[in-house]
Amino acid sequence: MKEEELKENKNWFGTLLSYARGSGKKLGLSVVFSMISLIAGLIPFYCVYRMIDRYICGSIDKSFVIYWALVAVIAYAIKVLCFGISTGISHYVAFNVLEGLRIKVANVFLKAPLGEVYAHSIGEIKGVIVDKIEDIEPPLAHVVPEGAGHILLPIVCFVTLAMIDIRVALGALAAFPLGLIFMILTFKISGKNMTKYQEANAHMSSIIVEYVEGIEVIKAFGKAGVSYEKFAGAITDYKNFVIEWMRSTWITMKLAFAFMPATLLGVVPISISLVSKGSLTVSEMALGVMLAMSMVISMTKIEVFSNGLRQMQYTVLEIEKLLNIKNLHEPKEDVKTDNYSIELNNVHFTYDENEGEVLHGIDLKLEEGSFTALVGPSGGGKSTVAKLIARFWDVTEGSIKIGGKDIKNIKVTSLADMVSFVTQDNFLFSRSIKENIRLGNPAASDEEVMEAARAACCEEFILKLPNGYDTSAGEAGKRLSGGERQRIAIARMMLKNAPIVILDEATAFTDPENETKLQESIANLTKGKTLLVIAHRLSTIKNADKIVVLSDGKIEAIGNQEELINKSPLYKRMWQAHIGAKNWAAGSVKEA
Repeated sequence: MKEEELKENKNWFGTLLSYARGSGKKLGLSVVFSMISLIAGLIPFYCVYRMIDRYICGSIDKSFVIYWALVAVIAYAIKVLCFGISTGISHYVAFNVLEGLRIKVANVFLKAPLGEVYAHSIGEIKGVIVDKIEDIEPPLAHVVPEGAGHILLPIVCFVTLAMIDIRVALGALAAFPLGLIFMILTFKISGKNMTKYQEANAHMSSIIVEYVEGIEVIKAFGKAGVSYEKFAGAITDYKNFVIEWMRSTWITMKLAFAFMPATLLGVVPISISLVSKGSLTVSEMALGVMLAMSMVISMTKIEVFSNGLRQMQYTVLEIEKLLNIKNLHEPKEDVKTDNYSIELNNVHFTYDENEGEVLHGIDLKLEEGSFTALVGPSGGGKSTVAKLIARFWDVTEGSIKIGGKDIKNIKVTSLADMVSFVTQDNFLFSRSIKENIRLGNPAASDEEVMEAARAACCEEFILKLPNGYDTSAGEAGKRLSGGERQRIAIARMMLKNAPIVILDEATAFTDPENETKLQESIANLTKGKTLLVIAHRLSTIKNADKIVVLSDGKIEAIGNQEELINKSPLYKRMWQAHIGAKNWAAGSVKEA
């Protein structure tokens, strides 16, 4: 990320705390306890000074030693207690921030157009939600409270040294300017490579996810060698980049660590000189050395913490890019629809401004309670029309209305309640089969879930699973066929019982034995509902009230089965190809 971007985002820390849900004051309290802890840690040095001073004077006694030793122990106990309270509070705040950020990113993706989600690779999204957000926890929990304390400590030590002798105090800072120069140089070199580092990390994550997700295809086509080389190459490139980056900052970083905390280089010789001249007592010299040594720890911590703080700044700004994804327009007030007819008026759509249109002025009306089928060659825009009705994207031009109301004026949650959408690629979550079906209606009873499963012809194979309905879909996924997963998705749709049902090749993977039963169940369920079916098997939609032939993003023809065979050459060819394929399949089965 460029330095200009960092300057434009000076309030990044405030942005980060805004996700702590009111925990900002708690973080301030953590800083206070951290400062008390570090200041309390200086008191034992003063106790040692008092005992040394009394010993040199020759008037030390047992009660004096016990008293100051007790003060030192109490101070140390306060130091430990306050540090524990500080880190406890800061960790509470940090994990609150992590929770807020993860929920916010998830909500952004839920409300964003699918195109915006698909524009980011799985590896990138996983990297942000899991890795980058997790990376914020250590600096937020430690750098902020402890860093504030370690900034205060050298100031207190310097003031105390100045009270002893200003020359000793200045001696403690003799090497500080050099260390600061080298630290600034390190940050400058490091900053130039931070964006490249973020990109290299995201690329490596994407390749790893791609390799794991595609392992079945890789094995099936014998491409393990090529894919593994790509996988290993991404990891090697990342390693080489990080090593080169570390090498570029190694000298300045080590010099910064060497000079910045080198307080004793000035304090010891100056103190010895002042003692020899009688300007400083031995006990004061001892106190000065102890204070200078405590400054060493703080200055070393400041260097480490400043790097962690800078890393957190880059991470927050990277997360902000996702949080600023443009959401679908959400109306302030919901509108109610009188009916569930669907109307597309001059609908144009493009997935990407740099690419051509996918739909070119679609005008279509689906009457409430009607059965409409969308057919046509692959890539003609059928699934796009279906997804636009469900408002996975917004139309580029034109409008889509339900019950006479533009869907842009209907709240996303209300629209989701109106529309059930089942595709051929159905995802099962890592929870029980029962709960996967219950997603259609979270308030449904177990019996209602099972009734929907029976209607979708699921129960037979579900009962064969190790724990039946309670079998985890993650475990069952290895055992379920594409058709079985599809039937679970249909059961989910049946349980939802929405007034508008969209089936995008919903029975594509269903075996012939169950297809007829499933079609009957769907037909019974969708009676009185506005039903839109996308199908390649034309025999499944021949009884539709209206069949719409879509090709190259335009409507070629509309009618029923008989009308289209007579007036649409494209539909006629598709029907003849379908019948020919069925006859060929039947012949093959007969020969077998």
